Amino acid sequence: MGVLMSRRQTVEKVQKVSLAVSAFKDGLREQPSTRRRAEVGGTRRGTLEQEVQEGEEEASAGPSQPEESSASKAAWERLRDGRGVEPEEFDRANRFTPPAFIRPKRELHDDEPPDISLEQREQVLNDEMCEICEVWTAESLFPCRVCSRVYHDGCLRRMGYLQNDSAVEVTETAHTETGWSCYYCDNLNLLLTEEEMYSLMETLRHCKIIPETCLTLDDFLHYKHLVHKQQFERPMAEAQEEQAALQFSALDPDKKGHIEWHDFLSHESIQLLQKLRPQNALLRLLTAKERERARAAFLALDQDSDGFIGEGECRRARHAWFRKHQKEMPSCNVSISHVGPMSESSPASSGSGKSQEKTPAATEREEARPVNWPGFLRENVAYILAARPNSAALHLQPPA
Repeated sequence: MGVLMSRRQTVEKVQKVSLAVSAFKDGLREQPSTRRRAEVGGTRRGTLEQEVQEGEEEASAGPSQPEESSASKAAWERLRDGRGVEPEEFDRANRFTPPAFIRPKRELHDDEPPDISLEQREQVLNDEMCEICEVWTAESLFPCRVCSRVYHDGCLRRMGYLQNDSAVEVTETAHTETGWSCYYCDNLNLLLTEEEMYSLMETLRHCKIIPETCLTLDDFLHYKHLVHKQQFERPMAEAQEEQAALQFSALDPDKKGHIEWHDFLSHESIQLLQKLRPQNALLRLLTAKERERARAAFLALDQDSDGFIGEGECRRARHAWFRKHQKEMPSCNVSISHVGPMSESSPASSGSGKSQEKTPAATEREEARPVNWPGFLRENVAYILAARPNSAALHLQPPA
């Protein structure tokens, strides 16, 4: 059918249509720059300890010190602006310009409880035009599972947000219940305001965390110890250190021995949101799709339709938000449409670790505590937000 319409003026229409057509012609053609970026990324990726050691060696060498300082400054700027594509790794020939992300601002009414009704369902409709080129074509559009935006795969490629590996994931999951998060929703750091981001950056600088590096378990625990001592002016307790180690395991589902920078950043972002914003403000961050999934989860658990579920059911639903891969097998007897139970092998599984030590009496008390719809939302909102990224990592591990 071709291009039908554009929302911009005539000149911009012609430019955007030309770029869109070029993107579709590219198809699945392998870009030489992709391999080059992969090679560069492979050589640059390392742990925090390796980065510090390399920085010390280069500092002692002398001539390369200005370059290292410039690279470090650029990394901090990308962190501040929420950008994830490095300029030296981004081939701008025939590419769309990445968007300038604008961080949200807190509104006066954010702390007031939002009106989210259980009975009144919301009509969820995806946009009709690609978010990038802003044109409609007969080509397939990939919807985001969190927001209403849709995208052409060719446009995502030209933005630098879709590489060979991620292309397979998008095509396989975008039109399933598992879904795919767009580059806005995949980045939890973009939920932070400028003031909140400044606070996070100051903490990272104080703890000598280098942006865009991987963190080992020792790095992660050292960071958590420093943050805890800075906040509470006392050392972290042994139980808290064990909980931090479990969180590291949840952020490293493939057992690589380190966590990726974007997973660490997402974890720290959602932790900061929990710390600085009340639950009502977090509830206002939920999209219509997320609210509908929450309704479906609650209604599936409310078997007698009295408007209440047990605490145990609420906890199992909390774990269920992190099941993003259809090939995982259910681990609990609660079937939740659109969300699904979590994997038995997950570090946050309710049947793992110390959760087995609960006494029957404690379990009965937990199951007996009634949770209504507003309480269900408040207790799950942080986990719903933390489940946005496409990564298999658990960015906020629910308590067992």
